[in-house]
Parts: sequence; structure tokens; C-alpha cells
Amino acid sequence: MAIGTARGTHEAKARGALALVPDGVHLIGGDWSAAASGETIEVVDPASGDVLRRVPRGGADDVAAAVSAAAAAFPRWRDMSPTARAELIHRWGDLCIQHGEEIAILECLEVGKPFRGPSTIGERAIYFAGLADKVTGDTLPSARPDVLGITLREPYGVCGSIVPWNFPPSLMMGDVAPAISAGNTIVVKPPEDAPLACLYVGKLALDAGIPPGVVNVVTGIGGEAGAALPLHPLVRHMSFTGSPETGSKVMAACAQRLIPLHLELGGKSPQIVLRDADLSAAVPSIVRNFTNNAGQVCVAGTRLVVEDALHDEIVDKVAAEMAKVRVGPWYEDVDMGPLISAKQERRVLGYLGIGREEGAEVIVGGKKMSGDKFDRGFFVEPTLFDGVMPHMRVAQEEIFGPVLSVLSAQDVDEAVEIANGTRYGLGASIWTRDIKKAIQAAKRIESGQVYINQYGSAGVIGAPFGGYKNSGFGRTGSAETILEYTQLKAVVFNAGG
Repeated sequence: MAIGTARGTHEAKARGALALVPDGVHLIGGDWSAAASGETIEVVDPASGDVLRRVPRGGADDVAAAVSAAAAAFPRWRDMSPTARAELIHRWGDLCIQHGEEIAILECLEVGKPFRGPSTIGERAIYFAGLADKVTGDTLPSARPDVLGITLREPYGVCGSIVPWNFPPSLMMGDVAPAISAGNTIVVKPPEDAPLACLYVGKLALDAGIPPGVVNVVTGIGGEAGAALPLHPLVRHMSFTGSPETGSKVMAACAQRLIPLHLELGGKSPQIVLRDADLSAAVPSIVRNFTNNAGQVCVAGTRLVVEDALHDEIVDKVAAEMAKVRVGPWYEDVDMGPLISAKQERRVLGYLGIGREEGAEVIVGGKKMSGDKFDRGFFVEPTLFDGVMPHMRVAQEEIFGPVLSVLSAQDVDEAVEIANGTRYGLGASIWTRDIKKAIQAAKRIESGQVYINQYGSAGVIGAPFGGYKNSGFGRTGSAETILEYTQLKAVVFNAGG
């Protein structure tokens, strides 16, 4: 299909998707409502700079209204049969699957990522729906025959979720589905840069029959609406996905109120390539991983740690593979889109300057893209740095852009040492045909997940995702997750009087 035809078709679909989200309102207690202040925020297409929609600039008053709605809905939702809850959440997942294309297009418009087909977040809702009536307690050993002890797992009440802008609907569902499956209600603060898909997903929860107030979506700026959420006295549990710096502020607010917190933070994930690796499989995966969503992925493998004997060959092969990366707006057949905003573009370009100043060599890319297709958006070339030393900032700090740093190691032991040599511990991969080395390295790497001869958990259902060290704590996407949204109660029966 010609680009002009593709653009016209996708523009029509974009208009249809945008029409699903009312302008200037967020979702509280089942109703669309404006901010208490009347102020709004512009949501911008990062590929063109065009304003897509305006959403409320919510603040403490809006958060309070949403929390009150969630608190009012909680007793009925908690006391509902978990099987009935599961049916409603399953129906929500089905609706998200039915409307997966609209969800994906909204996300493409506001985040800038290329369209790769319908969203799959409905499958996550269905996964947790299946766990709703399988949360069980235990019977406890008795010291006397007339005493019985059991444990109950109960919901906390109102939960809060602060969602980042890189994968908004998926990360929203990752918090909401387990929370409400366990019987909690929730208030979501989506990212101000990309709240539209989250608002629509919240609306689909209502369409599925989930009672008003169980799922609320309050838009606003992080320092206002986001800051107010963990401080509200009726919020009993928080989850936050984002930077360690903001995560520490959320944690301080939770500490002030002594409420539990789930944190999924940044990463500087290594991709270790040993000399016996299958490069025909490794190289395309390495490039695809760090250019996915323009590198705006917390678990992106942005450090390429290579055994010395393989260094020159893999740099050449990665550079050649990067030359094939197609960049453009979401509606074209491309591999990579723009960065989310002008602010993020300045950040990434700043790191490209830092890398050069530190002595790293730019092999591919290294600058802002120009030309008719790129001038209005926030496009940065996929960039390959060589000659990177472990202490350099480009090897230590999360850039959150399409930048890959190559570091050399003498052997697998030094590769693991380099892999562990940052404050992060979110993801890692090892490419080798030697399974013994892979197992030994996987056990030594300080990371929440380690992938062998692939990157990501594709092919596995319910793999827990989370971090070590400054990458956070808690796990999403697994049977463990729903337990994080429950609190444990011991009940003791004395039948002897």
C-alpha cells in the first residue's frame, strides 16, 4: 500500500479512535467530569506536534473525589462472589480484545510508537480474572484438638496506581487487573503526556458491567494529581512505575502514611554476548530490543557486553543491522517512531553529547533526524556507541532513548561483573550455546529477570516481572502479583469454651 493511501486510512482510524475519548474530562465514579479547577492539559502527537485532545489538569480535589468514589464502591465489590468478579473482569478483557485496534491506535497517537496490530492488554485482564476465585488461605497446625487456626487473604481497600507514558494501557492493566481481581477498588493517575488510551480502557470497564467507582482514571500532572494520590488518607496501597527519582518521592509519601508500595523503576539492562553465540539470532534481537518504542523501555537492553574475541565482528554486524531500521510516524511501515516529547528529545540528545565528551565513539547515528517527515516531530537516530567504559555516564545512567553502548569483557566472569556494575537490576540477556555458562551466569546476575538466547519472556505465560536493587520491588504479570494486593489475617477458633 502506498504511503499516501496508508496515511489516509490511518487518519480515518485515528479520528475514529479519538472520538471515543471525550475532550476535557476524566473518569470518576462512572462519570466523565472536568477538573475542579477547570484547567486542561494538551495531549500532543509526538510525530507531528499536533494537539490530539485536552484532558483535565486534575489536582488534590479531583483525586479526593475519585478516592471517595472508590471507597464507596469498595464494600459491594469486596463482598461480591469472587467468581462473579471474575466474570466481569473477563468480560472487560473480552471488550479490550474486541476494541484492541482502537486502544492500540490511541497509544500510537499519543506515544508515537509504530502500529503493530491490536492491543493485547485484554489477555492480561483475562489472566487475572482466572485468579480472582483462586486466592486462598491456609489451615494452621493446632497445639490442641479444640483449637483451629486459619488465614484469610483480604483486599486492602482503595489502591492507587501511577502509570508512566511509555506503555500506558498495558501498565495500567498490570496494576488494575490484579488489584480489582483481589477485591480492591482503584484510582489510576495516567501520564499527562499519554492519558487517552487509559481513559478509554477505563470506560470499557464500565461497559463490561464493572460497577462505577471500582476503576477511576484521574488525569493531571505528576507533581499535582500524582503527588496527592499516596497522601490521601483512604488510599491503602500504592503502585508506581517510573524513574527511581520519582519513585523515591512516592515511597516517602507512602512511608509518611505507612502504606505498602509496589515499585517498578528504571533499568540499564545488559545484553551479554559470548564468543560462541549464534549471531544470526542475537544481532537482530539486540537491535530490535533497544530500538523498540525508540528505546523508551525500562527493561531495554542498552548495554551490549561482548567478549573481546567477538568485539569487532559484532560491532560491524550490529551497525549493519541498525542501518536497516526504518524510522517514521506510527501509520507507516516502520520499526521505530519518535520520542514522546521535546523534553525527552533534549534529554536523549544531551546524553549523545555526554557520550562524545566522555570519549565514546559514535559508530552509527548520533543526532536528531531532519527532513520533511521528521522536522515537526521528536525523532532521534538510533545510535551505537563503541569504546564505552563501565564508569561512563552512558553506561551507568538510564537514557530512555535509542542508544546502545558497547562494552568489552575478557571472559564471562568479567561480563557478569560489568552487568552487575550499575545501581539497576531489571533485565539481562545472555547469548551463548554453552548452557552450563548460561546457567552459572544467570544465577550470578543481579536482575529480576534473565533471558537466555532471547530478550523478553515471549513464549512463557505468567512470568513475574520486577527489579532488583534500584529497579524496584514487587512483581507484575504473574500469580504472585495478585497476592501483593491482599493482606493476611489470622483467625483462631476456640471450640473448648
